[in-house]
Amino acid sequence: MEVPERMVRRIDVSGAGGVRLAAWEFTDPPKPRGGAGSCGPGVLLLHGLMGRAAHWAETARWLSTRHRAVALDQRGHGRSEKPVEGPFGRGAYVEDAAAAVEQLGLAPVTLIGHAMGALTAWQLAAHRPDLVRALVICDMRASALGAASQREWAEWFGSWPVPFATLADVRKWFGEDDPVLERPNPSRGEFFAEIMAERSDGWRPVFSRRQMLKARETWVHDAHWEELAHVECPTLVVRGLDGELGRAEAQEMVRVLPQGEYAEVVDAGHLVHYDQPDGWRRVVEPFLSAALPA
Repeated sequence: MEVPERMVRRIDVSGAGGVRLAAWEFTDPPKPRGGAGSCGPGVLLLHGLMGRAAHWAETARWLSTRHRAVALDQRGHGRSEKPVEGPFGRGAYVEDAAAAVEQLGLAPVTLIGHAMGALTAWQLAAHRPDLVRALVICDMRASALGAASQREWAEWFGSWPVPFATLADVRKWFGEDDPVLERPNPSRGEFFAEIMAERSDGWRPVFSRRQMLKARETWVHDAHWEELAHVECPTLVVRGLDGELGRAEAQEMVRVLPQGEYAEVVDAGHLVHYDQPDGWRRVVEPFLSAALPA
């Protein structure tokens, strides 16, 4: 999904420990630089593990008609810094998001997060309620995933046939040939094509798979229910019917949240906003309209 250059402005942010983070402000049409007040309420979009800010392009386009929409390349991802030894713990990601909110003048912000980004979002909302106005959690579990899950991810990373000769090969492998797929998923192939870069020997991911495992290790062994219970703002929990977050767990998350709401998107897998952008918009836009009255 290519994003026209005129619609995006890069803003560098200093994250925890001085790590350089790339934030991307999406505007359509381009808006003045007069600060958050001139651009509507702030929204910060947080991608999942392996993702990048550009994955939010479709969402940011419709958000930008009413909001100041900013997507963050989180540490180790996209155009942001990838410190060799991290840190890649939960605290670092939450501090990075808080730094982006504060340095970009987005508070009180609406946080929209997918997977790992959703966990970062609700942890920030729990620990810094002064910064957060509303929250959207997309396909992220609150339960502990366990050591077996981490081993499966390590094996999956090891199965990637890198380098890929062409982007068409990337799309085909992740959209059709990946053994973890139950059926072809072209949008998944496009998703992974966006996180590849051309090297001298072919196409490789823009991130370190070792760093991705290191980041994931910091949350898979723990449950995150207690922090959910401390999220004070209106919160929408969204799942794809074929995603990783089951209906029973999602509804329990809504019950635990003080102001929780539930929505699901049909024909969507884990990459809800990417698989079914229209269905995603249909459930998120009404929530934002109610949580952020004009």
